[in-house]
Amino acid sequence: MYTLDRYILSRFLYNFLSSFLILMLIFIFQAIWFFIDEWAGKGIDLLIVGKFLVYYSPNLIPMVLPLTVLLASIMTFGSLAENYEFAAMKASGISLFRAMRPLIIFITVLSIGTFFFANSVIPEAELKSYNLRRNIAQAKPALAITEGIFNNIPETDINIKVNDKYGDNDQLLSEVVIHKLTNGGLNNQVVKSKEGELTSKKGSNYLQLVLKDGHFYEDIQGKTISARRKVPFAKAYFDTYTMNVDLSQLSNDNLEKENVSNTHKMLNARELDVAIDSLYTDNREVISSLSKSIQSRTGFTNIDGDHTAQRPVKDTIDPTGKSIPELMEFYEPWRQSQIVDMAKNNMNSTKRSIEAKRSDIQRRIKLLNVHFLSLHQKFALPIACFILFFVGAPLGAIIRKGGLGLPMVLAIALFLTYYFIGIFTKNYAEDGSMDPVWASWVSTLIMLPLGIWLTRRATADKAVFDPDSISEKFFNLFNFIRKKDSTEAK
Repeated sequence: MYTLDRYILSRFLYNFLSSFLILMLIFIFQAIWFFIDEWAGKGIDLLIVGKFLVYYSPNLIPMVLPLTVLLASIMTFGSLAENYEFAAMKASGISLFRAMRPLIIFITVLSIGTFFFANSVIPEAELKSYNLRRNIAQAKPALAITEGIFNNIPETDINIKVNDKYGDNDQLLSEVVIHKLTNGGLNNQVVKSKEGELTSKKGSNYLQLVLKDGHFYEDIQGKTISARRKVPFAKAYFDTYTMNVDLSQLSNDNLEKENVSNTHKMLNARELDVAIDSLYTDNREVISSLSKSIQSRTGFTNIDGDHTAQRPVKDTIDPTGKSIPELMEFYEPWRQSQIVDMAKNNMNSTKRSIEAKRSDIQRRIKLLNVHFLSLHQKFALPIACFILFFVGAPLGAIIRKGGLGLPMVLAIALFLTYYFIGIFTKNYAEDGSMDPVWASWVSTLIMLPLGIWLTRRATADKAVFDPDSISEKFFNLFNFIRKKDSTEAK
């Protein structure tokens, strides 16, 4: 029996490792195409690109590993059934569960390891890849300027627009417009020129922008209100004007500096739990403060004047039991109009306050929800690998096909179902339409009954769909209804 266990385990490990490597390469190439626009024109060497891909690879595990387990299990048991090895096992009294025993142990160990990997390695890899990507995006370019739009040079106060770039290295510019921000953040300096040229020395942290045949405009801030109303400005013409742009903050020397370290993907389970508690407390304080502010505008207070314990409206406004329109009859028409206007103004003010706070509250709720999602996805991933094994193994035994043909098609179809359900529920959870805890587990829980049903079908040596059984049940139901009708007619 141990020889059989080693044989099945070795077949599964071969399929598992080969599928894992192939899928990882596919997803890595997809990542390269996804990030290629951010690397182009930055002069980034291949070592930095390779380092980024190494850091980014662990983030692909939540997609690659479940698909690998599903595909490897279908291929292994499909090949065993196709070559009649599984039939020989059954003839020797070896059941499906007995044949799956070494793989169940392996998948259990793999699932436990997956949790620790998702809880420690993936957050650290996300920290490294996110900051490296951010630093690459700010790396010193050959100043990549897109024609026809304003381009912001990172870490500077300069926005530049050109109509056309030409020359051997696109260093020559035409129709240049530059907006410069002052120390106060005001956009009151504009430079326009018909021609320009980008020049810089190798290794220098300064970029020279030589402008020709242009004008310099600057709004002058008057010292008095009357002087500002006149909107004074200065204008100067130049034949040649050289601007030195400091790019020292954009150098490649410190690409791995970790400026961001607290996003939800960079935290382990314990840190996420602490962050969720803090976010929940902060959200309650913000909402409570808003509710108290809105309540204070109504003017309803309790006996002690406390706005937080409002008395019933009937006891406060209408002690005689009269309705609001009846109470209004006690006032003069001008006073009624005044009261209605005050009520409308109060309602509009309250509505504006709520609208002003809505985006902030929605942002806070989304931030809390994504933390819940990240926490529970760390637990859902290993459980999903375990369940998908019980989907793939019996399915392979039923279809009796090995290799990369039909097993690959079925694995991709099942995985896409699992993956897209997870994506949809995640989007619903982020905007508060769905509980984030349930959203983390829905795709996994949907696969659970499928795995149980396929395992029962494979154990009973039945096909996925048995037309004879379905037609038999249909005719039995038809005969039952016909007998019931004939009995009622008598």
